[in-house]
Amino acid sequence: MESIHPHFKLILGSSSIARRKILTDMGYQFTLMSADIDEKNIRKDKPEELVLALAEAKADAIVSKLHTECEDEEQQPTILIASDTAEAIMQRIPDGGSLEEDKSTLLITCDQVVVYEDAVREKPSSVEEAREYIRGYSKGHTATVSSVAVTNLKTGLRKSGVDRVEIYFNEIPEETIEKLIEEGTVLKVAGALLIEHPLILPCVKEVAGTTDSVMGLPKELTEKLIKEVLAMASG
Repeated sequence: MESIHPHFKLILGSSSIARRKILTDMGYQFTLMSADIDEKNIRKDKPEELVLALAEAKADAIVSKLHTECEDEEQQPTILIASDTAEAIMQRIPDGGSLEEDKSTLLITCDQVVVYEDAVREKPSSVEEAREYIRGYSKGHTATVSSVAVTNLKTGLRKSGVDRVEIYFNEIPEETIEKLIEEGTVLKVAGALLIEHPLILPCVKEVAGTTDSVMGLPKELTEKLIKEVLAMASG
């Protein structure tokens, strides 16, 4: 699939399959990187502040990793062989020596927590905790708080924002909960919450917000931040 946004490159700083699918559905081509941070070391009082801090920490970690890689590459000698074609030579010249101005490269990083009865829920630490989380949603209400940070790696400019979705449930049968636990995917997501899962979907009563936000990447917010960062670069 050809990118419909040829004037910039895109990096998704997440290993989430759901976020990868959403960004692909939005028509973007991108590369993947992951941030190695200890999320438990970052604590904030409000869920909105927490997810913003985590998304920005992930961006900082990836930027640092990219700078380290660039420095390593610059220390390698560039060898040009007389018989090489011009195209082959240009491919080996470091970015700083390119005759054409580099495209902007945008980095997208995200985070999400689930808020239940004013308590922040991140990924469950055990099967028992996941089971307790899902039981609590039965005939109840919870919310997802998702953050997106978009960083222009060329200019250093960054914009970030938060999206909140309220979710209401019908009864979630014990049999359904056990099947979800056995499958294991709920152990890898914030609050053990997967409203798009075929087992859970029939138990969802109402969603006040968008499913893509619940899945971890709010499309409207992401598009808005991308436009803002690009406008700042050209302004």
